[in-house]
Amino acid sequence: MGNHLNGFKLYFHPEVTPGPKEEPTFDPLLGFPEGRKPREMKVTEAEMRSAKLPLRDRDFCAHLLIAFKDCRQREMPFVVKCSHEKHEYLNCKYEDYVIRAKEYERERRLRVKREELKMRQC
Repeated sequence: MGNHLNGFKLYFHPEVTPGPKEEPTFDPLLGFPEGRKPREMKVTEAEMRSAKLPLRDRDFCAHLLIAFKDCRQREMPFVVKCSHEKHEYLNCKYEDYVIRAKEYERERRLRVKREELKMRQC
């Protein structure tokens, strides 16, 4: 029931719901007095191209995917030996998902605050 109501609420408030392709509208350092640790790619675009990674996999976990694919090629047909590399890659993907979810929620909450301030000023 709660998920239904949450979706219902977001459907009728598109002004506070960030879209999947939208850029953040607030300062990324807002609320972080000491700053934030910047995320950096550990492989270059050329390395990803030479590893023939599809565009959907060219993210912050690409270096682990390349290591996993290399291990699978090296250990074929005993790919079970690559479970450590697979685990690292899937862990990285999960952490990346959590970071993106937190950024989405941060953006949505800041938009709600902005809308509430506009309503108080009227």
